[in-house]
Amino acid sequence: MTSDISNLDLMNPPEGFIDNPFPFYDALLSSAPVLAQPDGSVLLSRHADLDRIYRDTTLYSSDKKAVFGPKFGPGSPLFEHHTTSLVFSDPPLHTRVRKIMTSALTPRAIARMEPGLIQTVDLLLDRLEVKRQVDLIEDYAATIPIQIIGNLLDVPVDEREPLRDWSLAILGALEPALTAKQLEDGHAAVRDFKEYLADLVARRRAAPGDPETDVLTRLIRGEGADEKLSEIELLQNCIFILNAGHETTTNLIGNGLALLHDHPEQRQRLMDDPSLINTAVEEVLRFRSPNQFGNRETTADVVIDGRSIAKGTNLHLCIGAANRDPAVFPDPGRFDISRKPNRHLAFAGGPHVCAGLTLARLEGRVALSRFVTRFPDFQLSYERVRGGRMRFRGYASLPANL
Repeated sequence: MTSDISNLDLMNPPEGFIDNPFPFYDALLSSAPVLAQPDGSVLLSRHADLDRIYRDTTLYSSDKKAVFGPKFGPGSPLFEHHTTSLVFSDPPLHTRVRKIMTSALTPRAIARMEPGLIQTVDLLLDRLEVKRQVDLIEDYAATIPIQIIGNLLDVPVDEREPLRDWSLAILGALEPALTAKQLEDGHAAVRDFKEYLADLVARRRAAPGDPETDVLTRLIRGEGADEKLSEIELLQNCIFILNAGHETTTNLIGNGLALLHDHPEQRQRLMDDPSLINTAVEEVLRFRSPNQFGNRETTADVVIDGRSIAKGTNLHLCIGAANRDPAVFPDPGRFDISRKPNRHLAFAGGPHVCAGLTLARLEGRVALSRFVTRFPDFQLSYERVRGGRMRFRGYASLPANL
């Protein structure tokens, strides 16, 4: 595999890459940490390179209009969404939206969410106990973030059912290569999501919530920012919050359960010493990062590892590989729930570090620790179904016997 790694093309990944990319990542790190792609983009895998790029907003831009125009079609629903939402924007939009979000997601505000989160998790665990044979994604991991983010925006409980399918379709369109159906499903999901949120925003304007706990009310009022968001910015960033808070946290919980199952000695360590849950969550984030890839675009000619890269080049930042970099992580292929230090890049870094990282960590800690306490002998079947994506790593289904 190492001898062929120079031919790795993200648009046409080799057999086995999506199912198990980690041997390919190891080969990239050892022999091709800066790899040109046939379409002119560049794949980067070293921790030091990604860390530096995340922190440098002068030479590396998050704006993706030049990339997403050809990919989605200028003016299309997916183009509008992915060029307006927080993650693919530069200042001043990024600054305005992030100020509102961070002002709502303070440590004190998140601490207030913990009792409700525990109550949600315990209710789900009660339901699992009755069923015994369950799908840990559908019945547990995917349900938790939808409820928590739904509560954050105060989405009525009986209106949350379509959120997951919309999220999966929109984020699925970020894969390097798309089928015509994936593209159309993504466009349709943005249209339907916007239509729903426009109605929800109108209702919230008529009856505002408590801005201390209702992030949608804060976004509408522009609290914490220097100016209010336009209607399009408001709707698209509500979609972003629901998507980002759902997909990655679902993957964190699902991946964590699978890893604890597959490494019974680590599961036993956690049961013997519950205080290890903090470092356990960080190791899940490193070892099976929910988001495997990020992107930046060069704003000037740059040199990385002695290679000249032209202005306007799209960079694929391989988070999954960087988190296995032996220059940073001793014995990186070993899953160790007590690993310290653990400077993983699962939440990116710099000004674009994930705004919801504290909430995601809290959800991971509560979901994993309370699950293994309730079901210490849970067994997964080998019929588990992977998500089938390159950018996001998780499971579509995790059948289990409790």
